[in-house]
Amino acid sequence: MRLLLAMMKHETNTFSPVKTDLARFARSGGGAAMPLRGAQAIAAYRGTGTVTGAFIDIAEREAAEIEMAIAADAWPSGPVEDDAYEAISDAILAAVNKGGYDAILLDLHGAMVTRTHEDGEGTLLARIRAIDAKTPIAVGYDMHANVYDEMIANADTVAGYQTYPHVDMYETGRRAGDALMRMLKGEARPTSAWGNVPMLPHVMRQGSDDEPNRSLQARAREIEKQGALCASVFVGFPHADIRNAGLSVVVVTDNDQAQAELFRDELLKQAWDARERFVYRIENLEQSVARAKAMTEGPVILLDHYDNAASGGTMDTTRVLAELLRQGLENVAAFAIFDPQAVEQAIAAGIGAQATLSIGGKLRMPMLPVESPSLEVSGRVKTIFDGKYRAKGPMSRGVHQDMGRAVVLDTGRVEIALISRHVEPFDVNALLSLGIDPMQKRYVMLKSRIHWRAGMGHLAKAVVECAGVGVCTSDYSQHTFRSVRRPIFPLD
Repeated sequence: MRLLLAMMKHETNTFSPVKTDLARFARSGGGAAMPLRGAQAIAAYRGTGTVTGAFIDIAEREAAEIEMAIAADAWPSGPVEDDAYEAISDAILAAVNKGGYDAILLDLHGAMVTRTHEDGEGTLLARIRAIDAKTPIAVGYDMHANVYDEMIANADTVAGYQTYPHVDMYETGRRAGDALMRMLKGEARPTSAWGNVPMLPHVMRQGSDDEPNRSLQARAREIEKQGALCASVFVGFPHADIRNAGLSVVVVTDNDQAQAELFRDELLKQAWDARERFVYRIENLEQSVARAKAMTEGPVILLDHYDNAASGGTMDTTRVLAELLRQGLENVAAFAIFDPQAVEQAIAAGIGAQATLSIGGKLRMPMLPVESPSLEVSGRVKTIFDGKYRAKGPMSRGVHQDMGRAVVLDTGRVEIALISRHVEPFDVNALLSLGIDPMQKRYVMLKSRIHWRAGMGHLAKAVVECAGVGVCTSDYSQHTFRSVRRPIFPLD
């Protein structure tokens, strides 16, 4: 058996000013300048808690020959530059063009928007089918996929994450890949049904530990136990101003189109009936911080959720940090402010030196009606770090992470992490690698929304959500939607 594997992953925030070039897709390569390919990519993802890790395990279980076309994965940001998209696509299409594969297994995101294509994954799959119309294809998608017809019509088996935070990437790869293996062995004939409803669930209400998504994902798992090969509820990514942004469902059955459609319609109705519970209610920032200040037992997690790198945030807004300093919170760790210039200034000052830095506020956000100014802070340079660490898990277990050159500036009240590459603090090693032990802190400010729960949720004595500034805003009135289908809830 001969299998082709490939990864192309990006969640695109069309409101984000952060540029998405080819080099950005190299972040999972352990410091490589470009996305990994071939044996290097297989080595990087073998044994990891990822869709690709599962695909590799399936291939080795089946004693299959593996060709890994490319492993390209970037933190969410603005629309993918056309030359970056074409370079990644060309690597995959060149491998497909060689032919001779028994199956193709793809680790995709499902919410990639390029400068030219608002459905990057569907465009890729259509191009693959133009070369090879018959070889079976399995795809693993993120729960935040914004689904288009070509993403489903050009694949044989499709599975999406059923957890947010995404701690089931590996299991998703197994669901999609094992269903395809059954097809290859003549044990199943996959047939799919998909559909969407006109709703944009707020990301802060999408956690799979919270209702209503908890019940939706539980029902999807029940449907698989009832015989479906794969059942996926995609909550969608709302910070993409594209036609099909929003919630959708895909069900794959064994040669039973009518049953796939019944299951699909059931899940869509369940989601639509619960639409009000997907709406996020915003608390005033000053009130949030004051409420946190009154808490006596830590660590208290303070979520700067308007500026989250895993949703395309610039990660350099300072409003929440400024409010923590203004209200005088003590024993705080803040992860992190993206500011390569300030990092280099701190490194030049050296360990132990006192430094006054102007941090953040350097990336303009022209598609927002508000800005975040730079913040002047003074403190001691406590830590200098090259930024490379490996995720402990459970999310992305074993995968190389890279925050770039990084420092910790200790103001006496707040230890501020300054980083040079975007990375979300979903894993405790993001803090530990910098010498910050969250259990020793009364407050931990994280630029995160839901993923922080994966690695640090069990540590929190309390959680306070802080409405700051950023392109991941939960205030939809701050975004101008021009392309999404209308009417759509809750915009209309």
